[in-house]
Amino acid sequence: MQRGLKVYKEVCSACHSMSLVPFRTLSDLGYSEDQVKAFAAEYEVQDGPNADGDMFTRTAVASDYFPSPFPNKEAAAASNGGAAPPDFSLIAKARGVERGFPTFVFDIFTQYQEGGADYIYSLLTGYQDPPEGVEVPEGTYFNPYFVGSASLAMAPPISDDQVDYDDGAPQTVDQYSKDVSAFLMWAAEPHLEDRKRTGFMVMVFLAIFTALIYLTKKSVYANKEH
Repeated sequence: MQRGLKVYKEVCSACHSMSLVPFRTLSDLGYSEDQVKAFAAEYEVQDGPNADGDMFTRTAVASDYFPSPFPNKEAAAASNGGAAPPDFSLIAKARGVERGFPTFVFDIFTQYQEGGADYIYSLLTGYQDPPEGVEVPEGTYFNPYFVGSASLAMAPPISDDQVDYDDGAPQTVDQYSKDVSAFLMWAAEPHLEDRKRTGFMVMVFLAIFTALIYLTKKSVYANKEH
């Protein structure tokens, strides 16, 4: 997820905001307090009004949120062909595509909730030439994984060796896509693993409790007339 943060910062943040994610939560990814402060200090945020009633910019601190690359939605839309790029704070949850029968039945028991991350990965790696007989509108790019259409206006956002990794991980589109998908899944629901772990323990407790109640009932009424 640290690699995914690097991909977001160097590639995705040029167009996509993450306005609901504060810098301080990056400590959950293994960063120290000083590292989080240093990371936040690389950004400028708008603040104010000051004593004169004017807005001003300042260096971000850990309690601030990831700033938008555009001053407002209108500016974002004007810079991207009329459609503002979506905010990435909850994108991994918003893009969760439900799986059909019978897969969704198994998902109930496995608590599979990573459909959004899988969709993002597939979208980033799914750009290809349109098959014969498929016409793609001018200015769009064919991607069979894009929900709702055969093409989208966003060009392939990343290429091999675009982001430098310090840990020796492969610098490929496939690896970049896995990493940023994992990071965005965390950003959308940072406590997902803890919640699922707690939920599993609750289900185990309820199963054991149900068995004990049944055995108690059998014992109490074993010698009773029915």
